Amino acid sequence: MSAEGVAMGETIAVVDFETTGMGPQHGARATEVAVVLVRGGVIVDRFHSLMRSDVPVPPFVAQLTGITNDLLRSAPPAEEVMRAALDFTQGVPMVAHNATFDRSFWVSEARHAGVTLAPVPSFACTVLLGRRILSEAPSHKLSNLATWCGIERSGPAHRALSDAEVTAALWVKMQAELAQRFAGELAGCPVSHALMVHVQALSKHQLDKAIQLWVRQQAKR
Repeated sequence: MSAEGVAMGETIAVVDFETTGMGPQHGARATEVAVVLVRGGVIVDRFHSLMRSDVPVPPFVAQLTGITNDLLRSAPPAEEVMRAALDFTQGVPMVAHNATFDRSFWVSEARHAGVTLAPVPSFACTVLLGRRILSEAPSHKLSNLATWCGIERSGPAHRALSDAEVTAALWVKMQAELAQRFAGELAGCPVSHALMVHVQALSKHQLDKAIQLWVRQQAKR
């Protein structure tokens, strides 16, 4: 992964969950979590574990992920795993692909573990960012976007660690792309997590103005 343009001293946690269903609001629970820490464009640490709860894995989910009820019987309790994941991240800014989904499980599983997150960590979303920074890509689904960017997987799709590593590579690529495309406007200002969150909140047609506004705001600090 190229570190060009990234905020070198900033640590980012890239998270991915596999789950029993579409959302905790429907009673779904996490079955697997992975977090990779990225600093200076490089993965510097990894956390990964299966998670056992009292919610069974539906057959179609087991077929998609390969995570079965039999496999989870020997997994550690979800609450124990989530407390370890929270300790691992230490509240650093977070990234996920389709961050609304992973953020909801991050908060829900923390609550199951007896932890109320206040405040909830800031999440950047590589789906939203991809639509703005890599808008020419034909698809912004994780595997499709990774293939389009030439990113190779270390493991199967729909497994937390492999998906988190791919998301981390996409994150660094998008940081570098933004830094290169707006090198003049940024004038050495690093492409930080906060800048990426600023960018994802606007449409791709507002990207130029978003960068200019960000630089002016930073100059006033």
